[in-house]
Amino acid sequence: MASLKLVSVLIAFMVVAQTITVQGGITCGTVASALRPCVPYLTGSGPLGTCCGGVRSLNAAAKTTADRQAACNCLKQAAGGYPGIKPNLASGLPGVCKVNIPYKISTSTNCATVK
Repeated sequence: MASLKLVSVLIAFMVVAQTITVQGGITCGTVASALRPCVPYLTGSGPLGTCCGGVRSLNAAAKTTADRQAACNCLKQAAGGYPGIKPNLASGLPGVCKVNIPYKISTSTNCATVK
């Protein structure tokens, strides 16, 4: 019975630790929220508007290598999965917003190499 309690406590600890890790990192939801104002610009149907503010906040939030790799993967998925996104506008977005992002926003980017 004591070993069952110990296993239960260890499982609970692992769940809590995993939750903390996920909450502390960049998620695709975070990326989507930050870049939602960019959709009209990236599809060529509207102005840049408040897009650069989202790009800057996302860049500031990606403090660790893991954060930058997660953001890269989310951007890569979005670039390939959102109908109408113009690849040239997506890859040029950091320059237009004057933000230094250490990788190209492209479906061909290898996010595992992002530091």
